[in-house]
Amino acid sequence: MNIITLTIILFVALILGLVSGMSIAFALGGIAMVFTIFLWGPEGLFMSVTATYSNMSAFVLIAIPMFVFMGFVLEKSGVADALYATMSLWAGRVNGGLAIGTVLICTLIAAMVGIIGAGIITAAIFALPPMLKHGYDKHLAYGAIMAGGCLGALIPPSVQMVVYASIAEQSVGRMLLGGFFPGLLLSSFYMLYIGIRTALNPSLGPGLPPEERVSWPRKLAATKSLLLPIAVVVSVLGSIFLGIATPTEAGAIGCVGVIVCAAVHRRLSWWLLKEAAYDTAKIFGMVFWILIGAACFNQFYLAMGAAGLVKGLLVGLEINPWIILVAMQVILILLGMIMEDLAIMVIAAPIFTPIVISLGFDPLWFGVIFIINMQIAMLTPPFGFANFYMKGLLPEENMAEFYRSTYPFVGLQIIGMGMCMAFPSIILWLPSLMIK
Repeated sequence: MNIITLTIILFVALILGLVSGMSIAFALGGIAMVFTIFLWGPEGLFMSVTATYSNMSAFVLIAIPMFVFMGFVLEKSGVADALYATMSLWAGRVNGGLAIGTVLICTLIAAMVGIIGAGIITAAIFALPPMLKHGYDKHLAYGAIMAGGCLGALIPPSVQMVVYASIAEQSVGRMLLGGFFPGLLLSSFYMLYIGIRTALNPSLGPGLPPEERVSWPRKLAATKSLLLPIAVVVSVLGSIFLGIATPTEAGAIGCVGVIVCAAVHRRLSWWLLKEAAYDTAKIFGMVFWILIGAACFNQFYLAMGAAGLVKGLLVGLEINPWIILVAMQVILILLGMIMEDLAIMVIAAPIFTPIVISLGFDPLWFGVIFIINMQIAMLTPPFGFANFYMKGLLPEENMAEFYRSTYPFVGLQIIGMGMCMAFPSIILWLPSLMIK
């Protein structure tokens, strides 16, 4: 059987496994082992063992539970509640102010935690009721929450960044810093879009009535709730940037920071820590099994030589490298409509990264663009996972309403991705200043 036929059969089997509802971890690992036995017999399984051990013993993976733990402590401690209360006091009087403030607070939460779910869930709980109460268009409100919450995939600390860097063999610290300005760029796009739409049509997001507005002293007093979260962000990102701590150590610093935040808000308890630890173990266990399956699949794929075949076919073509790069983004967007982001990473990153390097592009730059694309995948129907989060919180709402809410923000994400491709310094400038 030639390598092209084998590659087609391999990926058809993988897609069928995923479509059938099989866990991505067992689809990747199981298919890799079945094909390994088919080609080389049971003795070939030693590749899976060595690949699993070498990948799972990476010190940097400890950063994942640290970042996830930060998110759960933040969610359960009431810190997010205080942030949204402050936001409503400051932004409520402006047309679209509650939605703009929601995106702004989601940006801050994204810089404190490493999981997308934390931003979407907290925003939906604390920001959605006030917006709907004051007559906001529900599609604008849903879209602001989902797009703002998805910034957690891009703004460090980000579990997706750590997973991608591990798979693509890139520097985790530089990847995290590379996502900072693109994340702020998209956040600014969202807020600008909301501001323009509500300025043109105030009925979409009316400002608070005069009787609900508060005095400047009260606004300034409420601002103190921002100090500790900002200190956590500065301590995590600053320690990585200055070379004081590795991403794993920075994650530990962040965990201490959010525990201090919980204590200040008088929510710190053994119950909170226990529940956050349990939820972290569940999430990390899922990610860990996915990485094990990915390690087995990638090791088999490399051993059969198919990656070299794909690379040779693309690089050998007389096509402008930028056309190949854009084609990769289109493929990723299409995959994002039918697969979850981690599945796309473990399948596409090992194939695309060597090709990108051969074409002369910076792999760090491409990695951040890849993550921006995964953020798009979180919103695009029918699989967009952000829509599922919202459905879980609002079970009575039709899924079509959530999908409709995402379209403008997906367009803004694509524009932002295009700007990062056209101006690589948006991604590469901050990592270039990193103290090693």
